[in-house]
Amino acid sequence: MTFSTLPLSYCTNVHPGLSIEEVCQGLGEYAGPIQRKLQKPLAAGLWLAQPVIEELQADTTKLGQLKQTLAEQNLICYTLNAFPYGNFHSDRVKEQVYVPDWSEEQRLTYTFQCAKVLAELMEGIDEGSISTVPLGFKQLASGADFRTKCIDQLLHLATLLEQLYRDTGKRIRLAIEPEPLCVLETTPETIEFFLELKAVAIERDLAKLAREYLGVCYDVCHQAVEFEDVAESLRSLDAAGIRINKVHITCAIDLDNPADNEAGRKLLAGFVEQRYLHQTFALFADGDIRTITDLSEDLCLNPPPHMAEAIKWRIHFHVPVNADNLGPLGTTRDDLKIALRTVAELDQTPHLEVETYTWSVMPGEEQPSLVDGFTAELHATLDLLNQ
Repeated sequence: MTFSTLPLSYCTNVHPGLSIEEVCQGLGEYAGPIQRKLQKPLAAGLWLAQPVIEELQADTTKLGQLKQTLAEQNLICYTLNAFPYGNFHSDRVKEQVYVPDWSEEQRLTYTFQCAKVLAELMEGIDEGSISTVPLGFKQLASGADFRTKCIDQLLHLATLLEQLYRDTGKRIRLAIEPEPLCVLETTPETIEFFLELKAVAIERDLAKLAREYLGVCYDVCHQAVEFEDVAESLRSLDAAGIRINKVHITCAIDLDNPADNEAGRKLLAGFVEQRYLHQTFALFADGDIRTITDLSEDLCLNPPPHMAEAIKWRIHFHVPVNADNLGPLGTTRDDLKIALRTVAELDQTPHLEVETYTWSVMPGEEQPSLVDGFTAELHATLDLLNQ
């Protein structure tokens, strides 16, 4: 099995961080202790929100502070999560996490600013990655020229990233992250868009740059929620010539036979919360798939017939990747195992990152501390990678 030789990354969007002070505090209180408890090299997949990027631009000493904190905690950084632009820990995030979308100039500007910061943080590492929104949320993406604007901005970013490489020797690649109910949601939709992108890039003599710098972040939870065959999904992306720049090692909630699984539905109701969007998909015996934009208590406790009759529900709620089940609820850990085995078969070696950002909204009074919980996830992930 062949994987990236870089240390496993853990995504710090699990911590609040709207200032450099908060980011460094999270590294000191959580990431550093996790690394020491893990007793193996660890990378911090930093989430640097737009206010943090502004702060770094306004005060050049802040970058030194961030570098020093990473060094003190024995952490490296080669990847950023630039998906959440604003406060990912506000009382209500939901669909606002997709704003601004890739048709808006703010998204391009922010992403390139993140790339410049990452180039400074990559000590002794030449290739980095930045994950980002799947163009936008379908319900919010309006306008006949939406995709055209997105393609224009993405190709512009590719030219900026090439110039950054020439200036710094650091090659930073974008990783667009398909997600349920977004403009790029399924694997076929993603392939279709990249074919559109390629056609425009060829017209503008930018095909080489587009291929080099624009790819995907494959979040295993997201494609499992879609009930996709993750092995076939990964192979299809690879066969289409789409670079897989990053893999999010994640698991979703799986509920078998919802009509008769009252205990599972009652437990699932405890996962209803007001911060993040939990897209819910129902699979039927005839292969039909129906969707609900967000999980609700009423859906769990009083499911309508058109949802109750499903053979299985899957919910976009990132749960610990070391959990095969959550009592009467299952997880998509088997899909994760299949996905990692498939990634190892590919010629590509994407960056690998555990991204369970939901610890703060996980139900139950007996949850482990974040340090213990995340360390267990990382240990379990390393075991899978070493099989």
